[in-house]
Amino acid sequence: MEQIIFRPIGIIHTPFTDREGMPIQPSGAEGVRGTVEIEPALVPGLKDLDGFSYIMLLYHFHLSSGYELEVVPFMDDTPRGVFATRAPKRPNAIGVSVVRLLKIEGNILQVEDLDVIDGTPLLDIKPFVPDIDNREGGRSGWLSEKAVKMRTKKADDRFR
Repeated sequence: MEQIIFRPIGIIHTPFTDREGMPIQPSGAEGVRGTVEIEPALVPGLKDLDGFSYIMLLYHFHLSSGYELEVVPFMDDTPRGVFATRAPKRPNAIGVSVVRLLKIEGNILQVEDLDVIDGTPLLDIKPFVPDIDNREGGRSGWLSEKAVKMRTKKADDRFR
């Protein structure tokens, strides 16, 4: 396959300076505020984004190196296939978080429910559209019984 190269479009700023102890999903980061700083030349691309309550941030897990195809995820003690988890050590270290959009001021987006480490390179932003992005009757696989713990579970050092 041909190599694909991405260029960050901005940087995510959060209160988290260490991976250990961070929330592992936005639902566990309720109320955590931060900013998303977009490259100034890309500001016209933010037009009309302020009409959305939530946005999806796609970013690079820049502190992860290498990967394993089976990992023990934060929510379990059983090895799982990496594609059945949201673990940061992946063949392509790409993460996604759905966050609340509070305000846009120039090239700065004020956001909330942020579960990302400070300085994370931003690859893209997409609007979250409940009618499109929510799927009724969806299954959560091995996470179905563990998802209730996601609000309180914190990251440890297993993916360093």
